[in-house]
Amino acid sequence: MEDVLAVYTRPYDPLRPQVCLDETSRQLLAEVTLPHLVAPGRPARQDYEYVRKGVCNLFLVCEPLAGWRQVMVSQRRTRIDWAHCIKDLVDLHYPDAERIVLVQDNLNTHTPASLYEAFEPAEAKRLADRLELHYTPRHGSWLNMAEIELSILAGQCLDRRLADQATLEREVLAWQAARNRAGRGVNWRFTTEDARIKLKHLYPTTHD
Repeated sequence: MEDVLAVYTRPYDPLRPQVCLDETSRQLLAEVTLPHLVAPGRPARQDYEYVRKGVCNLFLVCEPLAGWRQVMVSQRRTRIDWAHCIKDLVDLHYPDAERIVLVQDNLNTHTPASLYEAFEPAEAKRLADRLELHYTPRHGSWLNMAEIELSILAGQCLDRRLADQATLEREVLAWQAARNRAGRGVNWRFTTEDARIKLKHLYPTTHD
């Protein structure tokens, strides 16, 4: 916990961007009966029945200090999918960074070993060398600022039925573009000093 909180106190550095990564799944739901849109004197109406169309995964990466985020939609949430998300992060979004300081949940797919499953050893090593990894503790995913972005995404974009992956990708892209244009960041205020007071029960007890 204190390791992650220390990362959040670092000043902005374009050569060592602080990036947070998180992921979530989204169930695709199609309408059985087309909804009635709102009209003068008539509220919108939607049938309670729906058809399940599978599940998609969303990887969200964000740089809170720069007010930037990117969402990648995939069919699964495997090691290979995470590895390709990292490759995009390194080669497309931060090609000039010396090292990407990456905060993420402590899942077994979020390790350099996943890069070796997805790519040849030399390529996996190249990508791994561009990362400085920091993991949130078990049951401490709330320390990951990408989780805040996912919550906003859920409330502003995913709070309705989306029938297929193409529609989901289109809606997410529009949400992402709007927030990036606005430069929305995260004003993180929880510090190590706060943790030592408010979460004192999590620390080991010492005896003289």
